[in-house]
Amino acid sequence: MGDSNFNPKIPSGEQNPVLKKAELDYMKIIEQKNRERVAKLQQTAKRNRITGLSIGAGVFGIYLYSIFAVKQETFLDDFEEPAKIQQ
Repeated sequence: MGDSNFNPKIPSGEQNPVLKKAELDYMKIIEQKNRERVAKLQQTAKRNRITGLSIGAGVFGIYLYSIFAVKQETFLDDFEEPAKIQQ
C-alpha cells in the first residue's frame, strides 16, 4: 500500500506564508469554539466521575450494611430441632 518512494509535493516558495486578517480572525474563532468545547467535555467528565463514585459508594454501603445486618441475626444459631411426637 505505502510507496516508500512517494514524496508529497511541497511548494518551494515562502517558508512562512503571510496569512490574511480574515484567515487569522477565522482561526481565532475556531480556537475559541474548541476551548469552549473542551471545557464542556471536561465538566461532563467530572460530573460523570462524581456520579460513578456516588453510585459505587452507595452500592458498597448497602453491601456493608447487609453483611453487618446478617451478622447480628442469631435466630438460626440456637436452633434446636423440636422433639418428635410419637403416636
